[in-house]
Amino acid sequence: MEQKKICYRCLLEDMDEKKIMTEVKELIESIPEEDKTDEAEYRRRLDICRKCESLINGTCKKCGCYVELRAAGRKRTCPDTENRWG
Repeated sequence: MEQKKICYRCLLEDMDEKKIMTEVKELIESIPEEDKTDEAEYRRRLDICRKCESLINGTCKKCGCYVELRAAGRKRTCPDTENRWG
């Protein structure tokens, strides 16, 4: 499956939120199972991100990633110097 590239340089007013969410979900689904976090860990990470002051419109101010996509990768870590995901 060809990976789609999400535009990180677009202004919010130029983005189609439904399209972005669809693309993020497709990217998560395209991650090989052996490279994905399990559902419980994914949800735990997202709960931590929801409480973080660096979360803005689904992205992380520390690195610019879509947190749902980052949280889905098993080997991914929180970009905060404290690595909030542990």
